[in-house]
Amino acid sequence: MDTFQCMRIFAKVASDGGFASAARRLNFSVAAVSRAISQLETHLGSRLLNRTTRQVALTEAGERYLRRCQDILASLDDAEAEARSAAAHPTGRLRVHALSSFGHQLVVPAILKYQQRFSDLRVEVTLSGTIPDMLEDGYDASIVLAPELPSSGLVSLRLGSIRGVVCAAPRYLASHGVPQAPEDLREHQCLQLTTSVFPFDKWVFGGAGETFPVNIGSARLTVNAMEALEPAVTGGLGVAILPAGVALPGLRSGALIRILRGYEAQPVNVYALYPSRRFLDAKIRTFIDLLREEVPSMLETDERALTMLDGCELMNHPTSGYRS
Repeated sequence: MDTFQCMRIFAKVASDGGFASAARRLNFSVAAVSRAISQLETHLGSRLLNRTTRQVALTEAGERYLRRCQDILASLDDAEAEARSAAAHPTGRLRVHALSSFGHQLVVPAILKYQQRFSDLRVEVTLSGTIPDMLEDGYDASIVLAPELPSSGLVSLRLGSIRGVVCAAPRYLASHGVPQAPEDLREHQCLQLTTSVFPFDKWVFGGAGETFPVNIGSARLTVNAMEALEPAVTGGLGVAILPAGVALPGLRSGALIRILRGYEAQPVNVYALYPSRRFLDAKIRTFIDLLREEVPSMLETDERALTMLDGCELMNHPTSGYRS
């Protein structure tokens, strides 16, 4: 028995004062309406309507039950309207997670644009070094960096990739020399970003059509957030791989020197994760749409800036002692 359906039929019979009228309004047969009332009375163990051949009248129990039904059905209608509205218009609170290694650089600017479009929506952003359990932790979307994603029940959208820049401070290179090939890194102080999606002791490079890992051993410093790694490199503690956007300010100012230019540090993909494609809440759908619009262009801007900077450095310092 569909209790809510029977309650709706009962309320309509009570308001219309008859089975036939209620059946016409609901587009049901009179027999179906009569059967629904009988099932409801049997379920409750109480008579709700007195029937005669000419009219239908509420019993005392039926009057009390009708008032409760009307309250419940009104609340149900409100809940359904609210749920349909959420699917059509962004409302409420959007909870976003991003890996702190780049969240401040890409995600926060995207969220600022999102809130300009939907000013009534509340947005909560969590930056951390691990990928959360989105369903258990209640996130609507998560933006992560990873060479590739582990299998999960989440929907993933690849937004682009970030090139890694191998760099160090001038004073570190003056003291320790310039690595000429990735294998030379075994003799250097490597600083490592450690998250759940990056190998702890390996850097992966590409060149001449092949990809190969380099074991960097025990890093001198490991951190789980880019905010801590970048100043450590700039401060001369060692060599690190930084995302292009994070490395650019230091490269422009001269605080960092790019090394191993002939080798490509394995780029990492940027993914947006969200729970489901079906019946997607409007706040999630519009946020994913905005990420699809904004993030690739941000990544492309960083890539162009890095390429231009490389070209300028090679033209201005063609015999630089820090070139590799």
